[in-house]
Amino acid sequence: MAVKVVEVDMGKYKSVELSPEEAEKLVRFIVEKLGIEPNDVNEFFRILRNFDAFYEMMKKKFKDYIVPAKSMNDMILGRVVVDKVKLIKEGGKRRVVVVFDKRVPEDIIVEGLKELGYEVEIKRYSLL
Repeated sequence: MAVKVVEVDMGKYKSVELSPEEAEKLVRFIVEKLGIEPNDVNEFFRILRNFDAFYEMMKKKFKDYIVPAKSMNDMILGRVVVDKVKLIKEGGKRRVVVVFDKRVPEDIIVEGLKELGYEVEIKRYSLL
C-alpha cells in the first residue's frame, strides 16, 4: 500500500500531493462528509478541468499557487475547503498539491486518503 504524507504547517493548514483525479475524489469526499459545497470547491474543480490553461497562467505570472475564489460568506462561516492549489507537470505526469483550509478536520482528510487506498503519514512543522 502506498503512503501519502499530509503536511500540517504552523498555521494548521494541511496539504497533500495527488494526481488531479485523486484530488477531485478527495475533495468530493470531504465536501460530502462536511455536508457543504462552498464556492471555492467549484472553482477548484474548474481549475482541475482546465489544468493546462491554469498551469500556463501560473507559470506566466511566476506564481507557485493558485487561490480559488472564495465567497466572503463562506469565509465568515468557516465553510472554505480549498485554500490554494499548486499545479505540477513533470514529464507527462500531472500532480496537484491541495492546501486545505485550517478548519478542515485532519481526520476527514486522513479518512478520504484511506478511501483512496493510501496509508497516511502526518508530518507537522513547527518553530521548535
